[in-house]
Amino acid sequence: MKYRILIAGGIIAVGATLSAYTLRSHRAAPAASREPAASIRSMISVQVGELKRITLHRYVTGFGVVAPAPATRHRPAAAAAIAAPVTGVVTAVAITAGQRVRRGQLLMELNSGSTTEAYAAQEVARLRRLYAEHNASLKALQNAEAQLALLRVTAPLSGTVVRVNVKAGTSVDASTVLAEVIDLDRLVVRTSIPEAEAGKLKTGEVLHVLGDLPLTTTLAYVSPTINSSDGTVMAWASLPHHSRLRPGQFVRLRIITATAHDALVAPSESVIRNAVGGRGFLSVVRGHEAIRVSVKTGLREGGWVEVSGPGLAPGTRVVTVGAYGLPTRTAIQIQSVTAGLPAVVPSTVVGP
Repeated sequence: MKYRILIAGGIIAVGATLSAYTLRSHRAAPAASREPAASIRSMISVQVGELKRITLHRYVTGFGVVAPAPATRHRPAAAAAIAAPVTGVVTAVAITAGQRVRRGQLLMELNSGSTTEAYAAQEVARLRRLYAEHNASLKALQNAEAQLALLRVTAPLSGTVVRVNVKAGTSVDASTVLAEVIDLDRLVVRTSIPEAEAGKLKTGEVLHVLGDLPLTTTLAYVSPTINSSDGTVMAWASLPHHSRLRPGQFVRLRIITATAHDALVAPSESVIRNAVGGRGFLSVVRGHEAIRVSVKTGLREGGWVEVSGPGLAPGTRVVTVGAYGLPTRTAIQIQSVTAGLPAVVPSTVVGP
């Protein structure tokens, strides 16, 4: 009996020992499993691009209309609406629309209420003969020539007749526009730029006319005043000869207001803009990490942004797709390198 009691006690002691060992093992297991978890770092998949050097531009864009060149200090206007010099009747029209004329060429003849062109011409011829014989005064001859000039309409400039508004037998007065002449070799493109952008404009800046007939010229004039009716500033640029553009034609245009040569640029999707103007952030790739760097931003064009900051140079890799929302420093896994986008180069076809 005593022997059986000793065996049972031994069995109970062994069971208690095993239970205590098992309990300690279960309690220690979580601690062991937590240690590897603490050393695991999550990696974010991103795409990257590289910094490079190109030339960037800043533009003012808008629309313009082709028009005859306005008068300047050195040249008259390139268009003229020819009004009737006297009240009367048109007796002869010597031109047609589309015809090229020279300055001073006879365009039309008129009869006034007091005389006819034929009689005025005869009177001038008579007084010239008498003046040569010293039988008429110079003043009388000049008055007769002035009377004839009112009845003979001549071209005020060399150019192309774009419109003829009357025919023989038409009654006219001083308000009647008889014809219009334009020098098609002296055209400009006029534009109106909103006041907010007009402060960037200066004469001599490059202007690109875009579209089917692209060309390049420079600003010749920027108005010093603002149009109070629409808040715009008028500017114009001379067009090259034989531009193939027509007066009245609307065109798209782009004016270069700033150029950054050999600028260090980053892909636009890599730059996280700050609320403060002219500042932003890049996530620069260093090994297997992306580190946020503060940068100063400049011109933007064609998918590129001008940047400057410590440690930046051509070839520096930066996060593009996936940059937004990255922590200040984080482990990354690069999926692919974003192909560099070509810089936009303004169309330059012909110069003035």
